[in-house]
Amino acid sequence: MAKLALVYGMRLFPEEELGEVGEALVTLKDGRTARVTMHLIEGSKEQIEETLRQSVEAFFEMYPEI
Repeated sequence: MAKLALVYGMRLFPEEELGEVGEALVTLKDGRTARVTMHLIEGSKEQIEETLRQSVEAFFEMYPEI
C-alpha cells in the first residue's frame, strides 16, 4: 500500500463570531488542485472532543482497505 497523507486543520473560535466555513484548497505536486471539505463541530470542549473522535473513526471506516 502507498504511503498516505492526512490533511486536516483545527482552530477554535467563539461560536457567536463564526460567520461561514468554506472549503480548503490543496495543491498537488503535479499542479492539480483538490478541495478539502471543512467540518464544523459546536458545543462544549467535551462535546467537541467526543464528536471529533467519532468523526475520525467513521472516516477511517469508509476505507476498510487501508
